[in-house]
Amino acid sequence: MTDQAVDTGGRARTAAPARTTTADTTGTGFLGRARELKSLRDDIARTGLDTLSGRKGARARVLLVAGRPGSGRTALAEEFARRAAPEYPDGVLRARFTTPDGQPVPLGRVARDLLGALDVTAVPGAPDDELTEALRSALAGRAALLLLDDVRQPEELLELIPDAPDCLVLATSEGPLTGVPDVRPCTLGGLDPHTGVALLARYTGPVRITVDPRSADALVEECAGQPAALMLVGGWLAARPRTSVADAIQRLRDLPLGSAPPVAPGTWPLARAFQLVHTSLPPSAARLLRLLALAPAGVVDAHIASALAGSSPSAAQAALEGFAAHGLLRPPEDSGPLPSRYRVPGALAPLLRAALEAEEKPAEIQLARARMLERTVRQLQSCRAVTEPAGSPARKRLAALSRELRFPSPAVAGEWLDSRFPVLLAAAESAAADGESLTQARRLVSALSRALIAHRGERGAAPDLYPLHRLVLAVAERRGSRPEQAAALLNLADLDTAAGRSGDALGRYRGALEAARAAGDPLLTVRALESLAGTYEALGDWTRAADWYGRALALWLSRGDLAEEARLYGRLAAVHGHAGRWGEALRQWRAAAAVHRRLHDARGHARALGEMARVQECAERPEEALRTCEEALTWARRAGDERLQAALLLRTAGTLERLGDPAAARLQRDAADRLLSDTAGTAYEIRGGSTRD
Repeated sequence: MTDQAVDTGGRARTAAPARTTTADTTGTGFLGRARELKSLRDDIARTGLDTLSGRKGARARVLLVAGRPGSGRTALAEEFARRAAPEYPDGVLRARFTTPDGQPVPLGRVARDLLGALDVTAVPGAPDDELTEALRSALAGRAALLLLDDVRQPEELLELIPDAPDCLVLATSEGPLTGVPDVRPCTLGGLDPHTGVALLARYTGPVRITVDPRSADALVEECAGQPAALMLVGGWLAARPRTSVADAIQRLRDLPLGSAPPVAPGTWPLARAFQLVHTSLPPSAARLLRLLALAPAGVVDAHIASALAGSSPSAAQAALEGFAAHGLLRPPEDSGPLPSRYRVPGALAPLLRAALEAEEKPAEIQLARARMLERTVRQLQSCRAVTEPAGSPARKRLAALSRELRFPSPAVAGEWLDSRFPVLLAAAESAAADGESLTQARRLVSALSRALIAHRGERGAAPDLYPLHRLVLAVAERRGSRPEQAAALLNLADLDTAAGRSGDALGRYRGALEAARAAGDPLLTVRALESLAGTYEALGDWTRAADWYGRALALWLSRGDLAEEARLYGRLAAVHGHAGRWGEALRQWRAAAAVHRRLHDARGHARALGEMARVQECAERPEEALRTCEEALTWARRAGDERLQAALLLRTAGTLERLGDPAAARLQRDAADRLLSDTAGTAYEIRGGSTRD
């Protein structure tokens, strides 16, 4: 849970009052905390357990900023990282351990995000320990600063500390994280009075502070010096230029007991300040503010806000700008051609959720969520469609979308997809967790998967497809949908196979087979059977591979699909060939050739015969191999496939050489060379398990 920042850069409307002695001198908008910043700086060089023994520390130094929500711990960490960044040439890497709704972020996802920041591609679906080890390895020999926000457990931090003494880990937490050795927490309380007044003046201007300095001090005390509370009250005063600081104090004290949402101990001033602002907003703005609790990952732009409120994007953008000016949202960073993104401060997220549940009917909340998810699905469809060729059906559908949902180019769409992926994944996870949005969760995951593949390709999208397939599996299990379970398990197993985790893949393929059989889905069943066979084939277990291919073949035979029968005969023949079972391999290739002949597929028939010739030669039957090659050449000529003819001529030449006829072999090679000179590329390799290319 990230805190409301003390840094108010970008929101100042007037100069700071002359009274304060803690004015910003950095140009970043950060105020105060000089003692804490110095303490953190001194702690880097502090003698540790390793250096006491005269050895240089083997691991990165760890600094910890501890404080309650709203204390400005994140802002302090960010300011320290900004100042220290020049000393760490490999950059500042950021990660959060808690979502805006208070849920812990899995350690593996944190490690994967940090690896991505280092441009290191993590293996799709890798376990947490493998990811953390990869991160530590990637940081070895580097000088980077890791800013880890809202760490909950010391074990999380310990797993990520790199064995790199030139790195620095800067963590924030609500507590001291006992269990992390050689760490002294920098614990934050409220701001000192001068800094608190300066923070107020950022919003109110100097006049109201100068005319009533005692009330300004009293307001800082009323807010317990909490930066988040002071920013909210300051924003409230900024919107009311005729209201005095004393009036703000009275309004805070007049709030009825129990009117503020329930909060954690020590955050009551923040809850009161939020209640003051929330109850003062126009009804439509207050409603949108509450609905921001539904924003995935606490990130909102005009599209998300307009969908939540059911308003126009322009009206939503104006409301977001007003919220940021009042300290209710963190101001946006430069996003280029993309819509500006705002963040809900972590300290305010539980207050927004409590207000939403108290003020809005469940049906209205569900409707707002549905609008947001539908808008997101349409954006993803647009993101994928822009990659399609001009004039395609997808591009025609894209042209029918509203202007706000269209992307000007594939490059802009790809940038949007990359920058928004964590938010899109959070939206899918939130929909999956909501029992009433499972259908939309499925649509969102499907649209997101298609967009990723369209922009990155199957291989490039694999690391991000893995969590999506896991999400589909979770949704399918909740819905009791056996076909969807089977499909998700197959997709996950395919990614496991590509990552070299054959054991995991086999388990998932078996689970997919069980689910497909329970669903009575023959296509999913045969895919699971073939996948099991292919995995055992890759492992060199020819007996099991042949067994599973045989079961898949039996299913295709029962369906009467001749093309699939021919393909499976070829796969089965190849496995028997690898095992040296030449007789069985020949029988399967004959069956494949016969099916291709029934299909009037001259090319497929020729290739199957070519494979038969290879097996006959391996079985020390060169005369039969020569006759079979001649027959295959006849069918290849009927098919008009010159590259296939060339490959068969080369095979014939090899057989002739074995039979002791080099002159005839040379004639065959010359003929193959003439064919190849007339065609692009090289000859087919008549080898392998498939009768297709």
